[in-house]
Amino acid sequence: MSRVIAFFNQAGGVGKTTLTMNLGYQVLLRGHKVLLIDLDPQASLTSFMGLDPEKLDKTPFDALINEEPLFIQQKQHGMDIAPTNINLSVAEIQLVNMDFREVRLKEAIEPIRNNYDFILIDCPPSLGLLSYSSLVAASHLLIPIETHYKAFQGTNLLVQTIAQVKKRGNRNLKIAGFIPSRYAASNSQDQRTLKAISEQFSDIAPVYDPIPRATAFVDASEQQVPLAVYEPKHPVLKVLDKIAEKMEQL
Repeated sequence: MSRVIAFFNQAGGVGKTTLTMNLGYQVLLRGHKVLLIDLDPQASLTSFMGLDPEKLDKTPFDALINEEPLFIQQKQHGMDIAPTNINLSVAEIQLVNMDFREVRLKEAIEPIRNNYDFILIDCPPSLGLLSYSSLVAASHLLIPIETHYKAFQGTNLLVQTIAQVKKRGNRNLKIAGFIPSRYAASNSQDQRTLKAISEQFSDIAPVYDPIPRATAFVDASEQQVPLAVYEPKHPVLKVLDKIAEKMEQL
C-alpha cells in the first residue's frame, strides 16, 4: 500500500510546492514510483514540473466534480503528475453543494493507489475544501513551517484543524513530521523560531533538520527541474535525502 502524503500548511510561502517536487524526486532516486498531485489552483507545481497549466485538457477538477478518472501526465523527470490550473478554484465553490465532497479526492486516488509507492499532494495555502479533501485522502501529513515568527504564529490553528480532521474525517491520518523551511542560520529570529518549533511540536511528531534558505531552489524552479538535476552536489540535498529516508519508513 502506497503512502499518500499531503504537504499542508494554511500559510503561503513556506515551501510546500518546492518540497513536494524535490522530496518526490529524492524518493524516486531511491527506487520508488512517485505520483505528484497538484491541488493548488495557483498551479506552481505544474509549472515547476515543466507543464503549461493553460494548455491542460484535464485537471483534478474533472475528478472532483465530474467523477472522472484522475488525469495523469506520465514521466515528468521520472515522476507522474496530476497537473492543474486556475480552473480548480471553481471546484472549491461547486463542492460546497455536492454529496460526499470530502471523499471525492480519496475515491479518485483509490483505483491508482497501488501503482505508486508514494503519492504526494501539494495542498493550497488555505483551510478550504481542497485542503480538507487532501487530509481526508492522505495516510500521512508533512507540515512545512517557515522559521519566521509570523509564520510560526499560525501553527496552533493548523494543529487544531488537523485534530478535527483526525476526529471526524480521517481517523487514520498520521503526522509524519514538521519541516522547518527557509532557514537562515545567521538570523537570530530564525534560530529562536527553530527552537520554538522543536520545543512545541517534537512531542507530536518528528521535527526534521531545517531546509536552508537557498536561491538554488528558485533557480531550479525557473529551469523547471528538481534541485538534484539542476545542481546535483548542492549541500541541501543531504537534508532532503534524510527526510526521504524517513519517508520510506512510514
